[in-house]
Amino acid sequence: MNLARPKTPTKAQRTAIAALMAAAGLVTAAAATPLLPATAAPVSHSSKGCGVATAQAPGTGADYELVSGGLTRTYRLHLPPQYDKKKASQLIVVYHGRGKTGAFTEAFSDLSKLNAIVAYPNGVVGDEDKQAWQGAPYAAKGVDDVKFTNDLLDSLEASYCVDTDAVYATGKSNGAGFTGILACRLADRFAAIAPVSGAFYIEGTRCAPSRPVPVLDIHGTGDTTIPYGGDGERDLPSVQTWVRDWSVRDHCSPEPKVTQQGDDVLTFTYKGCRADVVHVAVTDGGHSWPGSDSSSGPGYVTQTFEAHELIGAFFTAHKMRH
Repeated sequence: MNLARPKTPTKAQRTAIAALMAAAGLVTAAAATPLLPATAAPVSHSSKGCGVATAQAPGTGADYELVSGGLTRTYRLHLPPQYDKKKASQLIVVYHGRGKTGAFTEAFSDLSKLNAIVAYPNGVVGDEDKQAWQGAPYAAKGVDDVKFTNDLLDSLEASYCVDTDAVYATGKSNGAGFTGILACRLADRFAAIAPVSGAFYIEGTRCAPSRPVPVLDIHGTGDTTIPYGGDGERDLPSVQTWVRDWSVRDHCSPEPKVTQQGDDVLTFTYKGCRADVVHVAVTDGGHSWPGSDSSSGPGYVTQTFEAHELIGAFFTAHKMRH
């Protein structure tokens, strides 16, 4: 069961979240409108794997291995029921949280319900014998997950019919944080990212993407695992700071438009961007996946929207621009 919360936020709760947003330099004019802007999608570009026969049946999942950087890596792959080897499909790569697995993330996220090829790679065991991703202080030392991601994309695009202009990254917690690194370093391969409850550790390296990258960020204001306001002792910036940095990289206007959905969701949409930046703040939301059950993480889980549906819509609206 989800943790209980008031049906309608109290005046104090609304004041608190408004203060958080104001402190981040965000406007607070709310209105009931859709979460995402509409964006026209360009035509598709097919990968080398189009026309290649595969033993995996459409609508099924299977586990695979891939050697990268001298390590045998693993991932789970789900093909949509509509998969056609002659028609280019979206490819979504999903990164699990620390100590979790791709299969576990598939189970609660519902991302395999989308009409896309969905890959769920597994991280390498790091500190405390927990699988994690590059960029976090507890990740396995010397493991290059950016290279692994490049190798994984090469393999999938050679074996399946992928729209190379519609390759995306999402994930939760440590995995969500890693999508931020991918946007910085592999902007030529990922059309957009959508981190949920992201742990955006400060690496000390400059983020300089080769192109503006669309970003959809989802985070609960009541997250106690990765605090919304950041954690200086762990080198975690506030979520607002991380989002605002992307709005600068993507050349957006400084003040976003703020809209409200239901009684617990505020959406901050930056305008005038070269690539869209959208932040969804769940009032009192925990370290959880919106629309799921309590298995996705501790704290309140909003049912106002389904994260996989919102992410799917954002990805579909944002193909690679040339």
